[in-house]
Amino acid sequence: MQYIEMLYRLAISLWAGGNAIFTLMLTPILFRTESRDTAARIVGNLFPGYFRWGLGCGLIALVCRLVSRAGAGKLPLALLVLMLVVTSFQAFYVEPRAAELKQRIGSFESTGKEHPLRKEFSKLHGVSAVCNLTVLASGVLLVVLP
Repeated sequence: MQYIEMLYRLAISLWAGGNAIFTLMLTPILFRTESRDTAARIVGNLFPGYFRWGLGCGLIALVCRLVSRAGAGKLPLALLVLMLVVTSFQAFYVEPRAAELKQRIGSFESTGKEHPLRKEFSKLHGVSAVCNLTVLASGVLLVVLP
């Protein structure tokens, strides 16, 4: 059972760490050093793998949690399920919708912020940011909770 606990902690740490690096370091660097359209294209190309990574780590953590801690603490299990639900929502709704909007917008540099598609994308981006921060905060809690 000790190996299952280590695998659980590793999966949560890799998930939360990947989220932190992507959200707090990689994305800001790209948007600071590249044109908006180039940075958006790169981040958009990374998103499918980013979400698969999260779902993979989350499923491994969930299986480990259920096998090693059946009945132990409900909060960690609830946070883990929340993270999986939020990541699934991002992977299967937010990201495909955002990709479609980006394609329809064409260029963020030449399409004004008041354009209806840009406004819709901005709202979706806000939802995505809240989702990312929810997963990150939950992941940090899971790393420190017993």
